[in-house]
Amino acid sequence: MQRARAFCALTKPRVVSLIVFTAVIGMFLAAPGMVGPRVLLAATFGIALVAGAAAAVNCLVEQNVDALMLRTRWRPLPSGELTSLQTLVFAGLIGGLGLWLLVHYVNALTMWLTLATFVGYAIVYTVILKPLTPQNIVIGGASGAMPPVLGWAAVTGEVTPEAMLLFLIIFAWTPPHFWALALYRTADYARAGLPMLPVTHGARYTRLQVLLYTLILFGVSLLPFAIRMSGWLYLGAALVLGGVFIAYAVRIYFAYSDRLARRTFRYSIVYLAALFAALLVDHHLPY
Repeated sequence: MQRARAFCALTKPRVVSLIVFTAVIGMFLAAPGMVGPRVLLAATFGIALVAGAAAAVNCLVEQNVDALMLRTRWRPLPSGELTSLQTLVFAGLIGGLGLWLLVHYVNALTMWLTLATFVGYAIVYTVILKPLTPQNIVIGGASGAMPPVLGWAAVTGEVTPEAMLLFLIIFAWTPPHFWALALYRTADYARAGLPMLPVTHGARYTRLQVLLYTLILFGVSLLPFAIRMSGWLYLGAALVLGGVFIAYAVRIYFAYSDRLARRTFRYSIVYLAALFAALLVDHHLPY
């Protein structure tokens, strides 16, 4: 059981659960009615397995960095619970199984998009961007924003403007979400030698970026209503949820504390889940 828990930890299950949630929402938003059970199950498990494989590769590549950070030194590789070979084999097995499920039981487009997302996160972000530029989370955020597009493609076999709007919401959400974390973990990132924005540009500049990106996110979150993809229930939810997020961002800029940054980071997760849930509920209302 301890070994099983270690392998599970490699997949970053809390992160993957949010990925799968937004992907499933994408499926239901794309379908005029209910999603077929075969596609729903195969796409959900396929995307989850490939996302878990990408997380495992991330842990493999960053094991030396993780060992230097208080937040990550407990992970299976730095702690010695698993070896690099075990991690590589595990990632290959679950990633291969996930892609097989997608190509055989969903469609080829979803499989290729999921593979591209894997490469974007595990290789482009982890290996290239993260150690080189403080804009890593902005550029690399494109991979993290793909799940609802994958879900949409699983049902429709295409990528539409509505799917890309869901992508844009998560893309705009990623910087304030991650930089709130980076603000109260600055010492960790500095110790590991990673060029995160608070390390390279300072806390005040990062706090300004959190505020600016939160304002951008607020505007982007209203677009589904503007293009009639959603109705009044979603609009109300977006205004309330976004208003609270902006209030957190304003306080971070003008009255920063690590406790506040931690609360903002946690709220950002609730925000995204609630916003997508509101989209789903609104989608099924008989307007």
